[in-house]
Amino acid sequence: MPSIKKSLFTTLIAGAILAPFATEAQNKPRKLPYVQQEWTKEYRPFRIAGNLYYVGTYDLACYLIATPKGHILINTGLESSVPVIRKHVQALGFKFEDIKILLATHAHYDHVEGMAAIKQATGARLLIQEKDGKAMTDGGASDYALGGHGSTFEPVTPDQLLKNGEIIKLGTMQVKLLHHPGHTPGASSFSFTVRDEKRAYKVFIANMPSILDETKLSGMPGYPEVGKDYAKTLAVMKNERFDIWLSSHASQFALHQKHKPGSPYRPEAFFDQAGYDSALAGLKKRYDEKSKEK
Repeated sequence: MPSIKKSLFTTLIAGAILAPFATEAQNKPRKLPYVQQEWTKEYRPFRIAGNLYYVGTYDLACYLIATPKGHILINTGLESSVPVIRKHVQALGFKFEDIKILLATHAHYDHVEGMAAIKQATGARLLIQEKDGKAMTDGGASDYALGGHGSTFEPVTPDQLLKNGEIIKLGTMQVKLLHHPGHTPGASSFSFTVRDEKRAYKVFIANMPSILDETKLSGMPGYPEVGKDYAKTLAVMKNERFDIWLSSHASQFALHQKHKPGSPYRPEAFFDQAGYDSALAGLKKRYDEKSKEK
């Protein structure tokens, strides 16, 4: 697969230092353009708040919502990290095979490359926002920015396509999908409430609307309304209020400053409305600058 310019991925992952990806299986027909070391680096799983747990790697955030009726997994990271996620789920005292629902913030390979493998291993149902359905089915080949060079992850057919505001239910757990397009046409955030012995917490897993260098806000061949979608998303996300803010990448919500491996359970560490507002303001500034480009 031809290389995609590093500048694209520098914007995709804020602060990323990119390195060429050496595939472990040379006989695979698809190759990842790049992988950052922090994407596969080990990070100890932990309880965030109530029945919400972090089971991802050092930077690729994956979240487990555990319920007596089975579990919801949000994002899978890279395919090579599937054994790590399994280990993390089991280390927290849960059965990997009890994952019943798979969700994703958006259909880029760094967040869904492990989706097909986990779906096959667990029999879980994959639910994705309807506008990212095609990208999931063709393995990202149709993505307006990362596509055009074949699949970047194993194609997987969603079991259900979701609309904005739709509620995903498992037992008494209810997770609301919030369609925040731009980064991909189906990019989405998730809002839900968890509880512990002390109180309830409103959680917001935000798909932060970062903009790729190559994106032309006036319109892309595969996504003519990209600029308008970013504008709407930035306006809507500005009004979000919550107790706990998380995101697709640990680096986006300063996980490593808020939690150290082995730290005691402390949901309050993730109370950061000001940090979210500041991060979103930075993305709005980026949008305004890109809007001036012809």
